[in-house]
Amino acid sequence: MQIGPHELSAPTALAPMAGVTDRPFRMLCRRLGAGVAASEMLTADTRLWRSRKSQRRMNHEGEPSPRIVQLAGADPAALAEAARLNVDLGAEIIDINMGCPAKKVFNRHCGSALLADEMLVARILEAVVGAVRVPVTLKMRTGVDPEHRNGVNIARIAAASGVSALAVHGRTRADHYNGEAEYATIRDIKSAVKIPVFANGDIDSVQKARVVLDFTRADGVMLGRAAHGAPWIFRDVNGFLSNGERPAALAREHVRDIIAAHLTDLYDFYGEVDGVRFARKHLGWYLANLPGCGVDRRLLMSRETTATQFACAVAWLDRWVTTNGTMAAGID
Repeated sequence: MQIGPHELSAPTALAPMAGVTDRPFRMLCRRLGAGVAASEMLTADTRLWRSRKSQRRMNHEGEPSPRIVQLAGADPAALAEAARLNVDLGAEIIDINMGCPAKKVFNRHCGSALLADEMLVARILEAVVGAVRVPVTLKMRTGVDPEHRNGVNIARIAAASGVSALAVHGRTRADHYNGEAEYATIRDIKSAVKIPVFANGDIDSVQKARVVLDFTRADGVMLGRAAHGAPWIFRDVNGFLSNGERPAALAREHVRDIIAAHLTDLYDFYGEVDGVRFARKHLGWYLANLPGCGVDRRLLMSRETTATQFACAVAWLDRWVTTNGTMAAGID
């Protein structure tokens, strides 16, 4: 798959998720097979960029190409300026968020709220595409609510505006993350435009990835929640899409080393206090996904320093490694 001048290494993408897809997690997922991984959503209001949160979201040191910055906003001029500034800082793709259903984003007429105003969508996309010389992509939903699935119209506007690729979550804004994703609209979008399309929503196994691609004829799949505590899902999906077979099972030693390296990267990125806090979230997800973990969850989660948290986690992982030599690939 090609996005502008960038040839992707795989047809899989990590979905941008606030509070999750920070630089350590993006780089981990890229190492484990994700073809692309966009930043957490960054506001187009440059007045807020001095905050510690924004500074972290703008930190792409050491990330592999293509480096993608996702922007959120509702003002075409502000988004265009934010895009220019981020390109100057090293962004190689600008992604526009029109998919976030969160109330605090929607109430500011950003994210998925923009889908209700197709003329504004066109002005935003034309402004951003015209402002930068790197590819612009769009993350969107199928519409504002089930009675107004205008995803095909939005996709056509995007293609006409010069957008290079789309990622479509198979829910409307009103759906939030409830119910099941529907893929018929994604199929219709793919039929309506010639630019690459990623199908997104409820893709949580290698088989589901294959089924969704076959049904929608999309060019790739975007995975979000399925990567929580299981970043190796990209490796597994890539292998299955390539030859119809799961890759060989990961050795538990390999899994241990992946988790330990992730914890170290989190501590380095966030520092002592925030490092412990963010690591707890990921450790919780890892525990939920690993078979036979046999760890006292309360003991692990109660560690208050990076040193004690890391020591506790590695001691548990070492015991887990000795109980069985391999684990099933994937998270099915």
